[in-house]
Amino acid sequence: MSLTRRSFLNKSVAGGLAVGIASALGLPPSIAAAPAQHKPDPTTWDNNEFTAAWIGQSTVFINFHGVKIITDPVLYDYIGLPVFGETIGPRRLTDPALPIEEIPVPDIVLLSHAHMDHMDYASLAFLTERSPGAIDCITAFKTSDVIEDLKWKSLTELDWSQKHTLKGIQFDAIPVKHFGWRYPWEYDRSRGRGKTGRSYNGYLLRGFGRRVVFGGDTAYTTSFEKLAVLGGIDVAIMPIGAYQPWHSVHCTPEEAVEMAQMMQARHFLPMHCKTFRQGTENFNEPPKRLLAAMKNVTDIKLGYIEIGSTYTVPKV
Repeated sequence: MSLTRRSFLNKSVAGGLAVGIASALGLPPSIAAAPAQHKPDPTTWDNNEFTAAWIGQSTVFINFHGVKIITDPVLYDYIGLPVFGETIGPRRLTDPALPIEEIPVPDIVLLSHAHMDHMDYASLAFLTERSPGAIDCITAFKTSDVIEDLKWKSLTELDWSQKHTLKGIQFDAIPVKHFGWRYPWEYDRSRGRGKTGRSYNGYLLRGFGRRVVFGGDTAYTTSFEKLAVLGGIDVAIMPIGAYQPWHSVHCTPEEAVEMAQMMQARHFLPMHCKTFRQGTENFNEPPKRLLAAMKNVTDIKLGYIEIGSTYTVPKV
């Protein structure tokens, strides 16, 4: 069944189930998502530079000196459980900055962990069906089983401290503070299942004279201090939302900035906010707190604050 054109019957059944489930749980009716404030145009980007655009949630489309990378692609209206070709779960409140059909074919998909707002099967299925055998994928330890049936060029799991090189870029899996299960009954590294449970990664990307950190999903941790020995990180892409009441697994904007300082980052790009209603904090609170925190920081430049914005790292 096509992921973009589903039958009326399946839509009707799934839609009815969605309404029924929402009603049973006492959830409010869905509201239309707001458009992203900006729309990136990757066709204009220079392959001799590092450029990134925030598509929404933790989805960032990157041109890493000619290598196209997309992180945690979540590109449909809903995340959650698939039912009759539809998805039952939270609806996004801000549209993707680029519709899924307009996402350029990535060379590499980089996945931080198996949570449904980071490893969206439907989005990954679309990308691999559109370009079968053309996309390499890197994911966290004990998570590849979720997507191993898709038409990847390669699918590689990385455990903490492991490395993998693709297209001239070395990817180092770095530890973060989060949890890994996709469903509550699964083994999870955060529950002491170090070698049998699903894990969760941040990543250090090195190549073409650049060092970039994709923080994945994390609470405050000092593990990023170890990166300071590298002599500076060009770009830190860090989560800043869903910290209330989930502070044990999600950092605040101020903590995200502090972790960027630990690794001696020169540029900061936020993510993981303003897309789904995940925390109880005000929807616009994370970027406001980030802006306030950055006023006291002189050694890091904030690249953007809105979904859809594009940032190119200045040439040294």
